[in-house]
Amino acid sequence: MARRIARALAKGLLALVLALLALALAEHFDVRLFREAGGELAAAAQGQPPPQNEGQSEELLRTLDLTGEIDSTKGRPLRMRKLTVQPGGALALHNHVDRPAVTYLLQGEMTYYPEGKPAVTVRAGEGFAEGRATTHWARNTGKVPAVWIAVDIPKP
Repeated sequence: MARRIARALAKGLLALVLALLALALAEHFDVRLFREAGGELAAAAQGQPPPQNEGQSEELLRTLDLTGEIDSTKGRPLRMRKLTVQPGGALALHNHVDRPAVTYLLQGEMTYYPEGKPAVTVRAGEGFAEGRATTHWARNTGKVPAVWIAVDIPKP
């Protein structure tokens, strides 16, 4: 039971972090995600904001400096996906040229085989960043399905 609660809390925290990442990227690229509802009336009903954050904590999981990663974001989506690879399953050799990504493993383990580098095993609760220099393939080397969240900026 405690394990289920911890898993639910971890998933909730991950969802919050990814949502904040999406909001930060939207703000950085001046993409408007929400319409104002109620305008000034809604703002007046909110009360006064606190002078500082209250009851908030955060843990930065991964970042990837986008400088030099992509020429333009025009027409490119910010995409968040949940991926699953069954035990023994694999991802084919691929690269991340013009498709930077950050990922967070929710369950299982994946062993990544980066080109020209030693293999790296990533387990639940860990993540990584993939930039233009990343060329790799991967295999689920665990006994349960590997499930992770990937956020990237793919070409249309």
